[in-house]
Amino acid sequence: MLVSIDKLKLSLRIDSSADDTLLTGYSTAAESYIKNAIGYDYDDFYTEERVKPLFTTAVIALASSYYTFRTSLSLVQSYPVDVAVESIIGQLRGEYVLFEEAKNADKSK
Repeated sequence: MLVSIDKLKLSLRIDSSADDTLLTGYSTAAESYIKNAIGYDYDDFYTEERVKPLFTTAVIALASSYYTFRTSLSLVQSYPVDVAVESIIGQLRGEYVLFEEAKNADKSK
């Protein structure tokens, strides 16, 4: 997991450890969702200096959304829209293509 639970808890303003297991699951699910949307072929892509802040922000935003909207029963219907996450995924897809092209160019030498 690239995003620590402490960073996620800081973002959500959570002080206790009561939901740590739940937050770990949401963080893992968010990371998987984003990697599935972008690509799994190059794990080192997500640790690149220009990529890591965007990836971390997207994971925190999506995991926070999972945590905030975790109940399906509510008096008020809500439709969480992860505009920030989708925007970052779009940016990271472009970066991933450039990263992949560079890796393939290195292999062909």
